Amino acid sequence: MLMRTHYGFDPLRFLPPGADPESGYGWFLGTQLEAEDVVVFVAEHARHVIGYVYAGVEPLSWKELRDEAGFIHDIAVEEDMRRAGAARALMEAAVEWLRDRGISRVMLWTAEQNAAAQHLFDALGFRRTMVEMTKEL
Repeated sequence: MLMRTHYGFDPLRFLPPGADPESGYGWFLGTQLEAEDVVVFVAEHARHVIGYVYAGVEPLSWKELRDEAGFIHDIAVEEDMRRAGAARALMEAAVEWLRDRGISRVMLWTAEQNAAAQHLFDALGFRRTMVEMTKEL
């Protein structure tokens, strides 16, 4: 869902999902779970996974001019289950997990076209700090 959505937003910027993005991205998330500074929380409804959040601790980055920070890499909820509080609960769980590790800043990226996600992030107290710009060569 995440790959298809982002590719739909901007097929020049995001990886094409291919025939089976669930297997590929599921494999990738599985590799991330081996790291001690990464977490994946899921939201369920009627014993069915309806969404997830993938977050982790990123070290100091001179390239990005920032100190160590928590990073929300992904947040996704099935379209027909949105606006029921799952995304907010997932975000709050990830932020609390980062806070418990002594992290004092949480960052994320969001697609320019994803107004609904930006509204949620604004409501949770995130502020805009950078703008990604892309040019195809």
